[in-house]
Amino acid sequence: MSDTYCPRCDLVVGRGCACPEDGSTPRKAPESRPVRQEWRQFPGTAILIRRDGKAHVPGACDHMSEDDVRAPRWGWILDPPPGLWERIKEGGAPVAATGGNTAARATSRCLDCVDALG
Repeated sequence: MSDTYCPRCDLVVGRGCACPEDGSTPRKAPESRPVRQEWRQFPGTAILIRRDGKAHVPGACDHMSEDDVRAPRWGWILDPPPGLWERIKEGGAPVAATGGNTAARATSRCLDCVDALG
């Protein structure tokens, strides 16, 4: 069985996507959805870049799992230089993925990841 990705939020329908089927404003995702906490392929220092430009850190937010992070929907930087996460911001210089979808560019950070990382 393959996952179906939402065309609006690019997350897996039923596992992160909370967009209503009628196309109205997305609702808050249910708190009870399963979340995988263990990450095997990506170290906790990696930067994951969704093709819409949003950057994430493995395990810092609960709206995706490692199984969701696959090219071409995602790119990543496995060993980012110190301070790169903090330099990703709207209006700043885009940060290019070095693995997966290397055309992906981070232009903003996931606010849940920012909150989790303090």
